[in-house]
Amino acid sequence: MEIFNPHSNINFLGMRKFSIGLAILLIVASVALIGVRGLNYGLDFTGGISVVADYQQPIAIGDVRQALNKIGIENPTVTSLGGTREVSIRIQPTAAMLDEKGHVNLDKVVAVLQPALKAQRQDAAITSRDYVGSQVGDELRSDGIIAVIMVIAGIMIYLWIRFEWRFAVAALITEVHDALVTVGIFALTQREFDLTVLASVLAVVGYSINDKVVVFDRIRELFRLARKAEPEEVLNRSINSTLSRTIITSLFTGITMAALYFFGGPVVHGFAITMLIGIVVGTLSSIFVASPILLWLGVSKKDLMPKTRENPELARRP
Repeated sequence: MEIFNPHSNINFLGMRKFSIGLAILLIVASVALIGVRGLNYGLDFTGGISVVADYQQPIAIGDVRQALNKIGIENPTVTSLGGTREVSIRIQPTAAMLDEKGHVNLDKVVAVLQPALKAQRQDAAITSRDYVGSQVGDELRSDGIIAVIMVIAGIMIYLWIRFEWRFAVAALITEVHDALVTVGIFALTQREFDLTVLASVLAVVGYSINDKVVVFDRIRELFRLARKAEPEEVLNRSINSTLSRTIITSLFTGITMAALYFFGGPVVHGFAITMLIGIVVGTLSSIFVASPILLWLGVSKKDLMPKTRENPELARRP
């Protein structure tokens, strides 16, 4: 299926000064937003109170959230636990839940939440309560950063082995761009950043590199087939010939994430919206950023030709 002519000749590389300049601007702006405004970390990272409530009859998540809002608890995280009669509630402690020393008192937590839940539904009963300190959240945050770095480094090593070091460097720069811009939008909008969002950032990195590998494969193929074509011409032809595949993949993945956002419930909103942002950013970087970086790094046909006995000059090249 083709929505663009694979033999079209749109001069994407002719816009490289603008596209690279915009990419640099977005990276700088994202770093500034993350540094100045920071991220609105969820309970996964900041710690908080975790409560499990049971109901004798099915309960809607929205009703539980409404009951908590009535007593002044803002942005509670309410999720179903394997059915419609048991829910998990995660909140930040309020002043009424603290003892004289400012520490969380779990008995006071129950004293505050139980009446509020029973006011909404008499069959409500709190069966479990726990408090997660901020130290656990700090560990999760650092582990998440390490996970993103390890994923990007692994991708770079893979591309270095499969293609050539210039492709690895181009992928590294664009993946850092995609991840930072995606997280930067969260810093700008102050949407909650929790473990679900972190998982979707990792998914964005994987999705984005898949797009770029398709273009990189076509670049290698055309370099080996073309006899006298200049690198800029080969890169343009590669982007044009894979453009339909790139757009179709992004479009249908975006439709899936939109459906997840609108029909999947609040629990998956963070994952879906992050993926939607990442799909747009990753697709644009595959078209407008990765190939210009390759051209700037000096990719050429001789770097991609197999080193065989038929190519003695290449075989002797260090």
